[in-house]
Amino acid sequence: MPAIGRAQRPAGPGVAGRSHRLTGPRSAATLPGMSGIVSKSFEQPDDKITFDHGYTNVLHVGSLAVGREVLEPGWRWSKHVKPIADTDRCEFHHVGYMLTGRLGFESRDGETREVTLGEVYEVAPGHDAWVIGDEQVIIIEFQGVLGWAKAPEPGERVLTSILFTDIVGSTATAERLGDKPWKQLLSTHHEAVRGLLDLHRGHEVKTTGDGFLATFDAPARAITCALAISETSRALGIEVRAGVHTGEVEVSADDLRGLAVHLAARIMDAARPGEVLVSATSRELASGAGMGFVDRGSREFKGISGQRQIYQALPRVAAAVGSPA
Repeated sequence: MPAIGRAQRPAGPGVAGRSHRLTGPRSAATLPGMSGIVSKSFEQPDDKITFDHGYTNVLHVGSLAVGREVLEPGWRWSKHVKPIADTDRCEFHHVGYMLTGRLGFESRDGETREVTLGEVYEVAPGHDAWVIGDEQVIIIEFQGVLGWAKAPEPGERVLTSILFTDIVGSTATAERLGDKPWKQLLSTHHEAVRGLLDLHRGHEVKTTGDGFLATFDAPARAITCALAISETSRALGIEVRAGVHTGEVEVSADDLRGLAVHLAARIMDAARPGEVLVSATSRELASGAGMGFVDRGSREFKGISGQRQIYQALPRVAAAVGSPA
């Protein structure tokens, strides 16, 4: 499927909401227990999804969910919905029909497309979208409605790449520097880490004392960010250790839960100062990203059954000069 596709379709009977009278016998293919004809109005939706600069009225018709979406001028998915969805891009597959206005799309690989009045569009997961101009956008969505623009429910399990970081010897460094200089250094470090998380499309879950717990939509981004955090911290005169693992987690209000979270924390604990250790799962998924990996063997981690293979991640420059992969 192309990242962004569209097909022009002339307005005809029924396209803009005109009703038609249906006559004739009930089809033999009609499912048992349902009436032959069902009609609903978006003015009385089964569900309404609201977000900054827009809303979607949803109707459930049989097994289908159809949405009428209204987007105000200035709306952009990455600005107004991203904080709700907690993903870098919209990960829903959308199929819709433009009733009014102009909508811009950008795919994960950088392809852009403008969709206008009277056009049918299909957009693959991994895109951004925005209203073009000063006219309100109204669209009918036939796919990508359920769960859209909603935060993951507490207890919902999602697949993500988890990064833990920790400053090595923080207590000794604080004693050596004194309270005020240490607080200033910690503040500078946190600011730098947050900038790198933003650069590499990470999401800060929380701070863990003097470290961070963050998630990413791809393991390569998590590993690259971890390496950048290590390098930046070293320039500040401190060393960090980091661990990365990719797996399913349970989303709670302000935290993550699950075996994958514990494993990522244990992997970080095994790292030496300045090291970024990753699980075999994350290494395999990031193998095409051009970075290097050194096999650090398998080991058992406290509270986790079985042997787990871990690898040390290396920057691209180090990988290029012949470090083992």
